[in-house]
Amino acid sequence: MSSGSDERWGIAHIHASFNNTIITITDETGAETLAKSSGGSVVKQNRDEASPYAAMQMAEVVAEDIMAQGLEGVHVRVRGPGGNLQKNAGPGAQAAIRALARAGLEIGRIEDVTPIPHDGTRPPKNSGF
Repeated sequence: MSSGSDERWGIAHIHASFNNTIITITDETGAETLAKSSGGSVVKQNRDEASPYAAMQMAEVVAEDIMAQGLEGVHVRVRGPGGNLQKNAGPGAQAAIRALARAGLEIGRIEDVTPIPHDGTRPPKNSGF
Protein backbone atom coordinates (compact mmCIF):
# COMPACT_ATOMS: atom_id res chain seq x y z
CA MET A 1 0.00 0.00 0.00
CA SER A 2 1.10 3.57 0.57
CA SER A 3 2.97 5.16 3.42
CA GLY A 4 1.00 7.33 5.89
CA SER A 5 2.29 10.70 4.67
CA ASP A 6 1.00 10.80 1.07
CA GLU A 7 -2.63 9.96 1.85
CA ARG A 8 -5.10 12.68 0.86
CA TRP A 9 -7.80 13.57 3.35
CA GLY A 10 -10.78 15.90 3.23
CA ILE A 11 -13.44 17.24 5.57
CA ALA A 12 -17.07 16.13 5.32
CA HIS A 13 -19.37 18.90 6.55
CA ILE A 14 -22.77 17.36 7.32
CA HIS A 15 -25.53 19.85 8.12
CA ALA A 16 -28.49 17.83 9.38
CA SER A 17 -31.55 19.97 10.12
CA PHE A 18 -35.20 18.95 10.55
CA ASN A 19 -36.08 19.66 6.92
CA ASN A 20 -32.97 18.77 4.95
CA THR A 21 -29.49 17.26 5.10
CA ILE A 22 -26.57 18.85 3.23
CA ILE A 23 -23.20 17.13 2.73
CA THR A 24 -20.23 19.19 1.53
CA ILE A 25 -16.76 17.70 1.13
CA THR A 26 -13.85 20.16 1.22
CA ASP A 27 -10.07 19.84 1.22
CA GLU A 28 -8.28 19.79 4.59
CA THR A 29 -8.13 23.58 4.81
CA GLY A 30 -11.88 23.85 4.19
CA ALA A 31 -11.26 26.40 1.44
CA GLU A 32 -11.99 24.35 -1.69
CA THR A 33 -15.24 22.43 -2.16
CA LEU A 34 -14.61 19.05 -3.80
CA ALA A 35 -18.15 17.62 -3.82
CA LYS A 36 -21.58 18.50 -2.42
CA SER A 37 -25.06 17.09 -2.29
CA SER A 38 -28.37 17.85 -0.60
CA GLY A 39 -31.54 15.90 0.12
CA GLY A 40 -33.42 17.50 -2.75
CA SER A 41 -30.99 16.10 -5.33
CA VAL A 42 -31.69 12.44 -4.45
CA VAL A 43 -35.40 12.20 -3.44
CA LYS A 44 -38.58 13.43 -5.07
CA GLN A 45 -40.78 14.34 -2.07
CA ASN A 46 -39.84 17.35 0.04
CA ARG A 47 -40.79 15.51 3.23
CA ASP A 48 -38.07 12.89 2.57
CA GLU A 49 -35.16 15.34 2.28
CA ALA A 50 -34.10 14.91 5.93
CA SER A 51 -34.59 11.11 6.00
CA PRO A 52 -31.78 8.64 6.72
CA TYR A 53 -32.41 7.05 3.30
CA ALA A 54 -31.74 10.35 1.50
CA ALA A 55 -28.59 10.88 3.61
CA MET A 56 -27.28 7.45 2.63
CA GLN A 57 -27.92 8.10 -1.07
CA MET A 58 -26.17 11.48 -0.87
CA ALA A 59 -23.20 10.01 1.00
CA GLU A 60 -22.76 7.30 -1.67
CA VAL A 61 -22.80 9.92 -4.44
CA VAL A 62 -20.22 12.22 -2.81
CA ALA A 63 -18.04 9.28 -1.68
CA GLU A 64 -17.79 8.01 -5.26
CA ASP A 65 -16.99 11.51 -6.46
CA ILE A 66 -14.18 12.25 -4.00
CA MET A 67 -12.65 8.78 -4.20
CA ALA A 68 -12.32 9.38 -7.94
CA GLN A 69 -10.46 12.60 -7.02
CA GLY A 70 -7.98 10.60 -4.94
CA LEU A 71 -9.14 11.12 -1.35
CA GLU A 72 -8.71 8.16 1.00
CA GLY A 73 -10.48 9.46 4.09
CA VAL A 74 -12.48 12.26 5.64
CA HIS A 75 -12.80 13.97 9.00
CA VAL A 76 -16.47 14.56 9.77
CA ARG A 77 -18.01 17.76 11.12
CA VAL A 78 -21.65 17.37 12.07
CA ARG A 79 -23.84 20.44 12.51
CA GLY A 80 -27.34 20.26 14.01
CA PRO A 81 -30.09 22.89 14.01
CA GLY A 82 -28.54 24.84 16.91
CA GLY A 83 -29.95 27.85 18.70
CA ASN A 84 -32.72 27.09 21.18
CA LEU A 85 -33.77 24.07 19.17
CA GLN A 86 -32.52 20.60 20.02
CA LYS A 87 -28.75 20.27 20.22
CA ASN A 88 -28.40 16.87 18.54
CA ALA A 89 -28.37 16.61 14.77
CA GLY A 90 -31.27 15.52 12.57
CA PRO A 91 -31.92 11.91 11.53
CA GLY A 92 -29.67 12.09 8.47
CA ALA A 93 -26.35 12.68 10.22
CA GLN A 94 -25.71 9.20 11.59
CA ALA A 95 -26.88 7.51 8.39
CA ALA A 96 -24.59 9.73 6.31
CA ILE A 97 -21.50 8.90 8.39
CA ARG A 98 -22.30 5.19 8.24
CA ALA A 99 -22.78 5.33 4.45
CA LEU A 100 -19.48 7.20 3.95
CA ALA A 101 -17.68 4.45 5.86
CA ARG A 102 -19.51 1.72 3.96
CA ALA A 103 -18.54 3.30 0.64
CA GLY A 104 -14.87 2.63 1.46
CA LEU A 105 -13.77 5.97 2.89
CA GLU A 106 -11.71 6.04 6.06
CA ILE A 107 -13.36 8.09 8.81
CA GLY A 108 -10.98 10.22 10.90
CA ARG A 109 -12.32 12.32 13.72
CA ILE A 110 -15.97 13.13 14.12
CA GLU A 111 -16.74 16.47 15.74
CA ASP A 112 -19.90 18.38 16.52
CA VAL A 113 -19.85 21.98 15.26
CA THR A 114 -23.45 22.87 16.15
CA PRO A 115 -23.65 26.59 16.94
CA ILE A 116 -24.47 27.13 20.62
CA PRO A 117 -25.87 30.54 21.62
CA HIS A 118 -24.20 32.39 24.48
CA ASP A 119 -27.51 33.79 25.70
CA GLY A 120 -29.31 34.45 22.45
CA THR A 121 -33.10 34.59 22.15
CA ARG A 122 -35.54 33.22 24.73
CA PRO A 123 -36.62 29.59 24.32
CA PRO A 124 -40.32 29.08 23.51
CA LYS A 125 -42.57 28.62 26.54
CA ASN A 126 -43.96 25.17 27.32
CA SER A 127 -47.52 24.86 26.06
CA GLY A 128 -48.71 22.78 29.06
CA PHE A 129 -49.17 19.39 27.39
